[in-house]
Amino acid sequence: MQPASAASSPSPHHLRFEGVTKLFGAAPAVDDVTLDLAAGEFFCLLGPSGCGKSTLLRMLAGFEEPTRGRIFLDGRDLAGVPPHRRPVNMMFQSYALFPHMSVADNIAYGLRREGLPKQEIAARVAAMLRLVQLEGFAARRPDRLSGGQRQRVALARALAKRPRVLLLDEPLGALDRTLREATQGELRGIQRQLGTTFVVVTHDPAEAMVLADRIGVMDRGRLIQVGPAPTLYERPATRYVAGLLGDVNLIEGRLGPGGAGEARRLDTPLGPLAGTDHHGAGAEGDAAVLALRPERVIVRTDGEGLSATVVDAAYLGEKILYRARTADGREWRASVPAGAAPLAPGAAVRLGFPPEAAALVPA
Repeated sequence: MQPASAASSPSPHHLRFEGVTKLFGAAPAVDDVTLDLAAGEFFCLLGPSGCGKSTLLRMLAGFEEPTRGRIFLDGRDLAGVPPHRRPVNMMFQSYALFPHMSVADNIAYGLRREGLPKQEIAARVAAMLRLVQLEGFAARRPDRLSGGQRQRVALARALAKRPRVLLLDEPLGALDRTLREATQGELRGIQRQLGTTFVVVTHDPAEAMVLADRIGVMDRGRLIQVGPAPTLYERPATRYVAGLLGDVNLIEGRLGPGGAGEARRLDTPLGPLAGTDHHGAGAEGDAAVLALRPERVIVRTDGEGLSATVVDAAYLGEKILYRARTADGREWRASVPAGAAPLAPGAAVRLGFPPEAAALVPA
């Protein structure tokens, strides 16, 4: 794709990646990604290390240039625009705070480099300290702060320049679990208060589901599926997405008649099972997989369903997690609300689910 000016190809979207590819040697780190983001959206790029999500972020920041394709921000083609000239700021996982500077001076650093008047700098620093709830820490240095406080200083510094888009590369990865969960809520609250577009890179599905308005799942440089967390969780487009976004039972078989948007039969070693084909899993006779979340499995002690034997029951407070084995040797996972005593290992049960609870995806 040949470069063109924003005037010759204006974009109605706030942020648009248009056929973006990045090659390192012959290997694509990012492979033909097209993606549109709305103003004020909290968007997460989700995937394992090496899937291309950080490279996509770095191209938006201007630290890398696309091999092919274009990136538009408010209709402007960013090709050739250096990082410091883009209305974009980036917060790194390491936070990159200056150890010899106070909290206030760290936040003010970029503003001073821009040559803003002292009064305006002081006002913005004070506003940022209030925003991240660090008003009493202005004179401290980073080594006198906790990990969560350093994270908030880095966020304040990134937001002080009032970017149109804030990029966050694994922003909570250095925090322990308890602090990370608390900080997720703070980060989401700050984003809603400011209305700034946030683009976050993470490998943690739970974090993406808590933070994002929409999630883009990446694998080997390609954007596999984009949507809100409930859509990706309940209606995955691929086996990869189904497995990435939580615990799932995967049952292989051959598709019966039908097409996208319909309930379809899947012929399996256990007999015919029914699921919903949301995206077009294939033609009749094609290999496919039924993806079923544990909480959508119905566990009965009698009646209809697949015959199974309880292998293990784990009481987790609000739910009981069962492992049960069917006649073909497959182990199923079922999560049911706690209320009754768990069924003991060896108990005979019946497993069932409605067709709308299971998604059919290509094998």
